[in-house]
Amino acid sequence: MLACALLCALFGLAFVPAYAAAPIAAYFDGRMAVVDIPASQLSDVIYAFGEPNDGNLCAPPSAAQLKTFAELRQLRHQHPGLRLLLSIGGWDAAPQFSDLALTPASRAAFARSCIRLFVEQQGFDGIDLDWEFPVHGGMHKSRPEDRANFTALAREFRSQFDTLGHETKRHYYLTVATPAGTWQQGGAYSVSDSYDLAALVPYVDWLNVMTYDMNNIFSPFSGFNTPLDADPRDPTPEPQRSRDNLTGAVQYFESQGVPADKIMLGVAFYGRGFTGVSLDNAGLYSKYQGGFPETPWKTVQSQFLTDPDWVRYWSATAQAPWLYNTRQHIFFTYDDPMSLGIKADFARREHLRGIMIWVLGQDDAQNSLLNALVRNLGTANAQPTNHRLNQ
Repeated sequence: MLACALLCALFGLAFVPAYAAAPIAAYFDGRMAVVDIPASQLSDVIYAFGEPNDGNLCAPPSAAQLKTFAELRQLRHQHPGLRLLLSIGGWDAAPQFSDLALTPASRAAFARSCIRLFVEQQGFDGIDLDWEFPVHGGMHKSRPEDRANFTALAREFRSQFDTLGHETKRHYYLTVATPAGTWQQGGAYSVSDSYDLAALVPYVDWLNVMTYDMNNIFSPFSGFNTPLDADPRDPTPEPQRSRDNLTGAVQYFESQGVPADKIMLGVAFYGRGFTGVSLDNAGLYSKYQGGFPETPWKTVQSQFLTDPDWVRYWSATAQAPWLYNTRQHIFFTYDDPMSLGIKADFARREHLRGIMIWVLGQDDAQNSLLNALVRNLGTANAQPTNHRLNQ
């Protein structure tokens, strides 16, 4: 293995240590110190975010980002095989995407600026495009032609990466972040409204599929953030009910031409909730009054699970827990080590590329969630026991 590592370093090839059965990529948004990133358990750290500027080019990194990037490079030096990617965009950022992707000239200029700033100058191993979302479903300006233009943008990045790689004798990574949930800004939604998935496949190394936020403030009822399977008792109409779960989402992506080995299954290290839910069924599948803030697992573990007002339940269909606040009538959906272990086993069983995490800094001090993913990507899961209620 040492000889492989030396040869890979010499020729700029990817060397992945044998730390897990499958890759684990984690987004990093600066909410934890770089030195505390559990890099030995990760294949990729994806920095979030770089952004376009008003000139439809990549904005130069700030002084604070430059410091973080230097620390990330040092982390990679300490962990041979760790890849560093720079994600561009985000949910409430990058309103320029529709404009910068509009023409061949604008796409070429944007790709050139991002590659120069972040790959050539800052040493990132690749770029992750996180446009949320082309055509509709997001917060920002959009056009019907965004769907085709996003494919063209990915093709431009791939072309420029291949040209650079020919010069440097190495491979540069291009990934895209895509939603999976069918409730987005404006209501019912399909990922194929925004992305020509089959057309993207030749240009990207993998897709970071956001198989979380399946139920959110755009959903008609309270429900799970990342359920494993559809529940026939869920009152959500079809086709949303069948697709707003990990099994249905993966099947849909594969039906649209994405091979399993290019799917990184997204998992959330946070939970979300719904306020003003019904007393019936401990708030599950209820009409609701509003959303409860996203809350990191470390807070759920230290504050919610130690508070008697929050009562824990388990769904045998979703293969996930939920909490019901008996005093405030809040339904809260989240993942714990058991449910994430089950999701990791699903990814291994379905021969997916691996797991993607949003976001580092939300796990507990013992890295319980990450440890469950690593452990279960290579071993079978135990079955959940001693739960208050099976649904």
